[in-house]
Amino acid sequence: METVQNEKGQISIHTENIFPIIKKFLYSDHEIFLRELVSNAVDATQKLKQLSSFGEFNGELNDLKVTVSLDEEAKTITISDNGIGMTAEEIKKYINQIAFSGASDFLEKYKDKTDDKGQIIGHFGLGFYSAFMVAKDVEIVTKSYRDGAEAVRWVCDGSTEYELTAAERAERGTDIILHVAEDSEEFLDKSRIRGILDKYARFLPVPVEFDGNVINNTAPIWTKSPSELTDEDYKAFYRELYPMGEEPLFWIHLNVDYPFNLTGILYFPRVKNELRFQREKIQLYSRQVFITDEVKDVVPDFLMMLHGVIDSPDIPLNVSRSFLQADSNVKKINGYITRKVADKLNDLFKEDRKGFEEKFDDIGLFIKYGILSDDKFWERAKNFVLLKGTDNSYSTIDEYREKTQANQTDKSDTLIWLYTTDRKQQDAYIGSATRRGYDVLLMDNVIDAHFINALESKLDKVRLQRVDADTLDKLIDKDINNESVLSTDDQTKVKELYEKTLDNKMLTVSVVSMPADELPVTITQPEFMRRMKDMSALSGEQSFYGNMPVMYNVAVNANHPLIGRLLAETDEAAQQALAKQTYDLALLAQNMLTGADLTAFVQRTVAGL
Repeated sequence: METVQNEKGQISIHTENIFPIIKKFLYSDHEIFLRELVSNAVDATQKLKQLSSFGEFNGELNDLKVTVSLDEEAKTITISDNGIGMTAEEIKKYINQIAFSGASDFLEKYKDKTDDKGQIIGHFGLGFYSAFMVAKDVEIVTKSYRDGAEAVRWVCDGSTEYELTAAERAERGTDIILHVAEDSEEFLDKSRIRGILDKYARFLPVPVEFDGNVINNTAPIWTKSPSELTDEDYKAFYRELYPMGEEPLFWIHLNVDYPFNLTGILYFPRVKNELRFQREKIQLYSRQVFITDEVKDVVPDFLMMLHGVIDSPDIPLNVSRSFLQADSNVKKINGYITRKVADKLNDLFKEDRKGFEEKFDDIGLFIKYGILSDDKFWERAKNFVLLKGTDNSYSTIDEYREKTQANQTDKSDTLIWLYTTDRKQQDAYIGSATRRGYDVLLMDNVIDAHFINALESKLDKVRLQRVDADTLDKLIDKDINNESVLSTDDQTKVKELYEKTLDNKMLTVSVVSMPADELPVTITQPEFMRRMKDMSALSGEQSFYGNMPVMYNVAVNANHPLIGRLLAETDEAAQQALAKQTYDLALLAQNMLTGADLTAFVQRTVAGL
C-alpha cells in the first residue's frame, strides 16, 4: 500500500514561469479551460473502461460520467470524474512535468492491446494548466483505481511551486477544483458555464452533467455506421446542429480509417443564388471534442458553404488545439472530401436525373464554384454539371453541344452558345434568337460570369456570347449577307442622323441589315468589356475594367419600315424626333430607360396617339 509523503517542490518546466505565457498567449480564448479540463476527465473514464476490457481492472465501472459544478459563494468551479484517478507518483509524472502527455503514455503502454486510439482524447499537461487562465489556485483531489491506493491532494497557486499531501476521498476518480480569480468571475455564472459546455462538450462520448442535467449526446450519428441510420436520423441531427435552418437537400456520410482517420456528415443546404458564408459553418471535432468552425484548410473552398461535422484525430493542431496546421494529412483529407462530394453528386445524377435537376438551382452554385477552383473536381463534374435553358430545360455539356451543333456553329467552325443573365430585361433579344431557332442559356447565377470563362477555357471551339452583346448575325457569323433596302448613301444619312441626334461619344452607331420584324434600333454592349466589368463587380475589388466607362453599340435596322419612314421625312426636326423615339424604344427594351427620359418618352408617345 502506497503511503503519501507530504512534500513541496518545483514544477519541472523549461522556462522560469510558464503561467503568464499560458494565460496571455497560449490560449486566445479563456473559456477553453473548461474544454481542456472536461476532455481530460472524459479521458480518465475512457482509460478505465479500456483497462476493464483488457482485464486489468476487475472492479465495478458503475456509471462513468463527468460532473461540472459551480459554487458561486465559494467562487469555485469543480470538474469531477469517476475514472482512472492518479497516485502521488502519477501526479508527479503527469502534472509536475508540464507537457508530458498522459494519453500518449497510456497508448504506448497498451498499443499491442488496442488499435482504437479514438477512445483516448487528451493531453494531460498543458491542457490541465489552462486552468490557471481563470483560477488563482488550483487543487487536485484524486484517488487511483489501483488496489490499496491512497487519495492525494495537489495544490498550486500559479507559481512554479506546488504542495502534495494526503487527502480524504472514498471513491476512485479525480476532482479538479478551480478557485476563480477576481478578473475571471464571469465564469461564476451558470448560463456562462452552460454555454461553454454546449459549445465544446455537446458530443463528448461520456455523459457530462451540469446543474443536475446531462448536457451532451454521447453517441452522435457520425460515430455510427450509415447502415444503422435512417433519413430521419440525419434530418434530426441536422436540426440538432442548426435548429433554425431549413431542411437540407441531402448529405454525405464520411468514414475512412486509412491513411488517416476521419468521420463526419456534410449536409448540402438550400443556398439558392447566394454566394455567402453563413453562420451555420462546418464544425471540426477531434474525438468528439469541438475544436473550431474555421475549417478553411480541411474543407475545399468551394464546399465551405456546406453544413455539418468533421471529426478527425489526425488533423494537426497547435499546442492549444485552437488552430489548424497544414500538413500532408490536411491535404489528403481535403482531397478525400472533394472526391466524396463528387461521387455523391454523380450518383445522385445517375440514379435520379429528374430529382437532380429539381435540386440544381440549389446545388449548382457548389458545382460551378468547384469547377472554378479545382481541376480534379472539374474532371468529375463535367459529366453532371447542368446548363439551364430559358425554356427551363436542363442539359449536360455533351447534350448541349449536340443540341446546338448544327444551328449555332459559325463560319470559323466555332460553336456559339448564347446566354442571358436576366430573362426579363433581355426578353426582346431572347425572342429574336428563338425566332431564328437559336437556343439561349440562362446564366443568372452569382458566379456565372466566372463560370462562363471557365467553360470557354475548358471546352474546345466553344464561345459564349450574351444575347445582347451584338446583333445576331454578328454573334453567330455564318458569313451570310442580308440584303438592305437602303442604298449606301441612305445608310450613311441614317448613321449621321442618329449620331447627331444622340450626340453621345459613348455610343457607336452602325446601320445593319436585319429582318424587318426585328426592332428598328438595337442597343448592344460588347461581350468582352461587359464580362470584365461583371467579374470586377463580383470580386468587389477596384480594377481597370471596373473603372472603364460603359460603352454601347447602337445598331439601326436598315430594313425596318420606321427607318424608311424616317428617311421620307423632309423636316429635320421630325427626323430627329423619330430617331430619338426609336432609340428610346431600344432603351425601353433593355429596361435602360428611366427617370426623366422615361417620362418624356411616355409624354411623346401619348401626344402622338
